[in-house]
Amino acid sequence: MKTKLLLSALVLTTASLLAADSEPKGAVVAAAKKLAGQSNYSWKTTVVVPEGARFRPGPTEGMTEKDGYTFLSMERRDSKTEAVLKGGKGALKTDEGWKSLSEAAQDDGGGFNMTRFAAMMLQEFKVPAAQAEDLVAKMKEVKLSDGVYAGDLTDEGAKELLRFRRGGNEGPEISGAKGSVKFWVKDGALSKYEFKLQGKMSFNGNDTDVDRATTVEIKDVGTTKVTVPEEAKKKAS
Repeated sequence: MKTKLLLSALVLTTASLLAADSEPKGAVVAAAKKLAGQSNYSWKTTVVVPEGARFRPGPTEGMTEKDGYTFLSMERRDSKTEAVLKGGKGALKTDEGWKSLSEAAQDDGGGFNMTRFAAMMLQEFKVPAAQAEDLVAKMKEVKLSDGVYAGDLTDEGAKELLRFRRGGNEGPEISGAKGSVKFWVKDGALSKYEFKLQGKMSFNGNDTDVDRATTVEIKDVGTTKVTVPEEAKKKAS
């Protein structure tokens, strides 16, 4: 009897310790799910890269409705690109009008094309609530300090976030990948997060150092109204 009681106490203690270790990570997942359960919300994404970096993305403004459309306005270089997503499909506004993501991603004969690049990136796009859960899954552990949930990414998680798959290919070779993530929660729901990535990309014999910090700020929860042009709806269906 004493042995059974001792084993039961050991099991309960171990379970309690495991629960304590997973509590911060579970809290972030719950906060992301609470955001996902809202009828709508907006956000702003900003990316900071070192001075002189070849690719300097501008801010992205996004709006989404539960089980509805997601609308994005992305600033890149001296231009602004709009996109609409829904149910794994989407459309991108181009100089020739709205095109489906598959149309916009078609190879036009070589050379860098911002529209094609954006279309391929959007095929793997995740709204903030979903991206936050994905980030948590790629973290070693999450700790709570001064109201902020934070931790480092696994090496493989950082590598995956850095890799860009072009046309179904694996993309450039990644080395030295590392990163960290921070989450802010307000009233039980995700309100902001930031992830930093560093590493080296090797593509066609050319090495590029990557060092960027991405911040996503959630706003207008429950009051966002997503308006989508009819032409975009047709192309995104």
